[in-house]
Amino acid sequence: MTEKFTALTPELQRYLVEHSGFREPLARQVEAAAEDTEAPLMQIAGDQAALITILVRAIGARDALELGTFLGYGAIAIARGLSDDGRLICCELSEDYARRAREHLEAAGLAERVEIRLGPALETLRAMPAEPSVDFSFIDADKQSYPDYYEEVLLRTRPGGLVMLDNTLKDGRVLDPEPDSSDRVVSELNERIARDERVEVAMLGIADGVTLALKR
Repeated sequence: MTEKFTALTPELQRYLVEHSGFREPLARQVEAAAEDTEAPLMQIAGDQAALITILVRAIGARDALELGTFLGYGAIAIARGLSDDGRLICCELSEDYARRAREHLEAAGLAERVEIRLGPALETLRAMPAEPSVDFSFIDADKQSYPDYYEEVLLRTRPGGLVMLDNTLKDGRVLDPEPDSSDRVVSELNERIARDERVEVAMLGIADGVTLALKR
């Protein structure tokens, strides 16, 4: 089969971000805030944010979930795409990150649409009704728990709802992951999702890899 793709250079990646339409006035401020943390790469890129907003809006999402909120960049992208009466529940383990995310959401005028629940994401998910009511979910938390997150989220996703998983390429290490590593966990989950008859799947070469799973 003929391979058709364009290998991204740092310059092309910047070009993609600059030509994606995440027109959030607060974006630069949140991006700068991430650079001052110990883990700036935890924040999604601008092209991802633009894609999230478009997908959320395209499916007419009203109820959404985010696992791993960090400073609120992804939450802003999701909330921007929700219907006017939409609601986003964010799961965040760090009290400091949750506080800063709330501040950014308030500054963006989106705080009323978003509830941040502090604590382990699995505990938060399992305390929610096991009903298929969620329209959109973004999974970007502890990679070792990705298989559990996926199952708990999919259980609560309505038919036609969309689940997005971030970092599914793990810097390319999914091709040859070390035993007992988070790379192995993600690699094995990628294989499972690709064969999962409950969903339609597309993996995208955006940032560190994004998987889209549309529930049948």
